[in-house]
Amino acid sequence: MPPRVYITGIGIVSAMGVGVEANLSFAKKGKSPVGKPQILKTLQEEHYPLAEVLLSNEELKNRLGLKNTRVYSRTALLAMVAAKEALDHAGLKPDLTMGYISGTSVGGMDKGEYLYDGFIRHHGDWNLHHAHVHDCGESTQTTAESLGITNKAITISTACSSGANAIMHGARLIKAGKLKRVVAGGTDALTRFTVNGFRSLMILSNELCTPFDRDRKGLNLGEGAGYVVLESEEVVVKEGRVPLCELTGYANTCDAYHQTASSPEGNGAWLAVTGAIRQAKLNPADVQYINVHGTATPNNDLSEGIALKRVFGDRLPAFSSTKALTGHTLGAAGGIEAVLSALSIQKGIIFPNLHYKTPIEEVGQAPVTRWLEGQEIQNVLSNSFGFGGNNTSLVFSKAR
Repeated sequence: MPPRVYITGIGIVSAMGVGVEANLSFAKKGKSPVGKPQILKTLQEEHYPLAEVLLSNEELKNRLGLKNTRVYSRTALLAMVAAKEALDHAGLKPDLTMGYISGTSVGGMDKGEYLYDGFIRHHGDWNLHHAHVHDCGESTQTTAESLGITNKAITISTACSSGANAIMHGARLIKAGKLKRVVAGGTDALTRFTVNGFRSLMILSNELCTPFDRDRKGLNLGEGAGYVVLESEEVVVKEGRVPLCELTGYANTCDAYHQTASSPEGNGAWLAVTGAIRQAKLNPADVQYINVHGTATPNNDLSEGIALKRVFGDRLPAFSSTKALTGHTLGAAGGIEAVLSALSIQKGIIFPNLHYKTPIEEVGQAPVTRWLEGQEIQNVLSNSFGFGGNNTSLVFSKAR
């Protein structure tokens, strides 16, 4: 029997707040933090609602106690805050058996934009150090250094499945005996390029997003970071540690149907979901809650809904999209939603799918629209589907 992989620590930063308790407290209110941009300056003539972390880069640096003049991307700062919380929550100090795997799609693009803007307009407040933090891997390396992890640092960039793929890769390395512990998840910051790019794709909503609603108009972008600490069964048993839950199943597929759209039949999503449930040695009926990808775009929610109906039939478990609470955080989404999935199991919570009114005809079932607690949740399915058809599903279970 393959060794088990447990989750022993979690950390999160989102538009709902900084830290696990702040996010739980906000989510329980049943309100959305998405609103008019306050930190990111996007378009002069119009604004789209965004899910911002309402802390400046300087405030994030102060939280981390960073007094130096080094240039940090916002993506790295968000990662450092969330990953540190996860490591502290697990009560661990880094050693040579630990690795760090981070998913991101934006990387240090915010500093690249700052450099470009200063260069073009001949501002004096810029330097080439902003170019050094532009690439995705730099945010990973900077965060690993801040945590004291020196053994292995890996960056994964597979669009919106990046954070989930980082967790999957961490579990595989542990099962292969390459590492005993991994801090894994995802981070992304909002940038003008991201907002204007999604605007050009015509999938941004100028209203609050309505996941899995018949009249959904598009997504709200967000930023944040979410990380889990994965540990091998060997060290958990040896040290008598109490895990939050177990990562029992995972699967990644790439259906390559279209550059951005999912297939009408939901083939890639169906393969990912069935693969993850099968690896967890479960039947579909064993899943009590699904944290759906649920971007509120016409294509995604229909395709994902059809895929879930193919898997679960008319007995679809309780499901909800948390993206009205966090915004679509791109490469961070899989990490953030892994933290929420772990909390669902640990505390018996189902998170609300805000703003839902009317069912999608082809799906025919409604998501959970209010905060539920005291639920008996043994297994949670979490979906993260990215551009290019890169689809990842994770299954989290009560620790055995």
